Amino acid sequence: MSEPLSPGDFEAALRTIGEERYHHRHPFNQRMHEGKLSRRALGSWVANRYYYQTRIPIKDGMILTKSDEVAFRREWVQRIHDHEGEHSRKGGLELWLRLAEAVGLDREPVEAFEHVLPGVRRACDSYVDFVNGHDLLESVAASLTELFAGFIMQTRIAAFEKHYDWVQPGGLDYFKSRTVKAPRDARYGLAFVTQHAETRDDQERCLAALRRKCEILWSLLDAVDRATSRPRLADHALLRDEADGSQLVVLPERAVRIGGSSGEILSLCNGERTGNDIALAMGQRHPEAASVGDDAHEFLTEMAATGALRFDPDPA
Repeated sequence: MSEPLSPGDFEAALRTIGEERYHHRHPFNQRMHEGKLSRRALGSWVANRYYYQTRIPIKDGMILTKSDEVAFRREWVQRIHDHEGEHSRKGGLELWLRLAEAVGLDREPVEAFEHVLPGVRRACDSYVDFVNGHDLLESVAASLTELFAGFIMQTRIAAFEKHYDWVQPGGLDYFKSRTVKAPRDARYGLAFVTQHAETRDDQERCLAALRRKCEILWSLLDAVDRATSRPRLADHALLRDEADGSQLVVLPERAVRIGGSSGEILSLCNGERTGNDIALAMGQRHPEAASVGDDAHEFLTEMAATGALRFDPDPA
């Protein structure tokens, strides 16, 4: 077995993952910080990200059950208080709902998860599942995206103040609170991981956990990006009608047969509607099918994976 990395080299490896894989590099976040998001794209992100916010205290509760150390639990439980509030203090969930109101959304549908995309739900639930299925060390390591949260909050505050001055006062309070709390949480988590990852195998498990968390955050933004962009058939894709009434999407190295509602969804991908618009249109056309909106988003995800669709950002 390889010798463990020195504490300095181990920390450097953790930070390198953040520099390379944290979602500050995601195109959606980059457009947000450049002031290039439309109002409805920003609102969709706020509504969907709220679901992630509600998963944080759930996974933190699971982490508490993994430790026999009173000192650890006393420290870690503060994260739940930060998000859910303590006594008369308002927590991060309340501040996020105020952000939703500040960007023009109604609080109740956001709180009831009415706007949550299936891809966002899947990504966020996978984080809870990860913590549920891994030990304390890996679970804490996955939380080390907090190492990079402080600077992205500073960037986000500056971007909102410069580009989205229509957001109501007080809407940025969540971001401001995390500029203090995220570095505090990161310091404790990093100290715990560097102390308890005693072997090279432990260190590799921690690095893998942090990479997985970055993938989850990236997947969340992928889903929001697709839903708020305008899909159309890619330049290298051809649509061919078949004799049996189905259609064939012909790509350079493969072909995808579609039919039924899939063909109807694809017909709406003309570069003028966002993914959310298409899901809404399908819901209006088929009110008897409760899941048709989610099915539309899932189909767009599948077509994006094949390269059959191009997604153009909704103009700001």
